[in-house]
Amino acid sequence: MIPFEQCPVCGGEVIVKEVEKVILGGNNTAVVKVMAEVCTHCGERLYSNDTIAFFEQIRSRIAIGDVAGFLAVGQTYKVAG
Repeated sequence: MIPFEQCPVCGGEVIVKEVEKVILGGNNTAVVKVMAEVCTHCGERLYSNDTIAFFEQIRSRIAIGDVAGFLAVGQTYKVAG
């Protein structure tokens, strides 16, 4: 069962699908795949409380450089200008 039958932002249809979420912690970044409710009209993403807690756990870990068990997939660069 989908908790939201309609998008709380625009009233559009909401479906469940797998999405990628970019999480920033300090100078580090992590990308995770999670299930979310996504509006088919405006793209708003709605996450469960468990998923939000998971994001917070990942954010805390990467902020202190605790990346044990994470897969390095590249580097991030900041462009000055």
